[in-house]
Amino acid sequence: MARNIDGVLVQWGDRLFYPGNRIVKPDPPPYLNRRAAVIRGRISALVRRAPQVIVKISGGGKGMVAIAAHMRYITQRGRLGFEDDRGTIREGREALRDLVDQWRYSGRFIADVETRREALNLVLALRAGTDADLLKEAARDFARIEFAGYRYVMVLHKHQASPHVHLCVKHESIAGERLSHGMGDIKRWRETFADRLQAWGVDASATRSEVRGATRHFDPVWRLKANDDGRMRVRSPDTKNGRSFQKRCADAMSSWANILAALQDSERDDDRRLAVQVGEFLRDTPFIKALLRDRPELMPETSRARANREPKRTLEIQPRVRPDVEWER
Repeated sequence: MARNIDGVLVQWGDRLFYPGNRIVKPDPPPYLNRRAAVIRGRISALVRRAPQVIVKISGGGKGMVAIAAHMRYITQRGRLGFEDDRGTIREGREALRDLVDQWRYSGRFIADVETRREALNLVLALRAGTDADLLKEAARDFARIEFAGYRYVMVLHKHQASPHVHLCVKHESIAGERLSHGMGDIKRWRETFADRLQAWGVDASATRSEVRGATRHFDPVWRLKANDDGRMRVRSPDTKNGRSFQKRCADAMSSWANILAALQDSERDDDRRLAVQVGEFLRDTPFIKALLRDRPELMPETSRARANREPKRTLEIQPRVRPDVEWER
């Protein structure tokens, strides 16, 4: 029975947390047990609402003029210490000018102005109140894992309300390869950063908004600035309501339903306790709230009768049975 529960958790947990990487053959029991433990950990972190990591692309310079300007900004003209890919920590204007020259002349020469981006600017952060030193340790680990073979410089900002790390990565690697940063890469970066934070004892999670049933729409930085300047004629919607997003949310909730059913049927007490937490978490997601508001007939009869008296009642969702499907990661 335990192996069957583990198999269901891995099957639907991989669909939920790791979409895109398909596994077509069953895993041996030892690996299955370890994988199920990972899925339980991801579920537990999410339902207890572990803070979500932030890995944001803030831009990238087309030429050394723009790259140098960004380096001056993140280092406050050399007043803040900056750490490079070799682990060397320096500060001061002379050290900053030396770094700019290294980037300009090492590898392919970077002119003052280029037609394509020659650097990628990232911001790594968690919630306000996070230990700044641990955040930097996790950011250092993240950069070494994700940008091995690339030149980069990182700076910790802790003078603001929320500590964060600025990371500037040279687009061309030491071997001459261009850096890839599509949506799949950004998703992996968030997961890697969350993993490194957890390794340093910081509670963190990295999940897609549809997995959390979060429907709030956040404007990109350029749109916020344009709106402040009065240049935006069309107001962005407050919530995500596109067909693609709605479908992804529905698929995620289907996976959650199968996970919930498996946990409820488990012989393990901790699984059944986790099932209660999952049900409460799902009931409180904006997606499910909106769904039940628009279609109250989907709420179980007993839940409708006790909605006001028992706000924490577990939401029951009928799982969608899909026999022998391949696993996704």
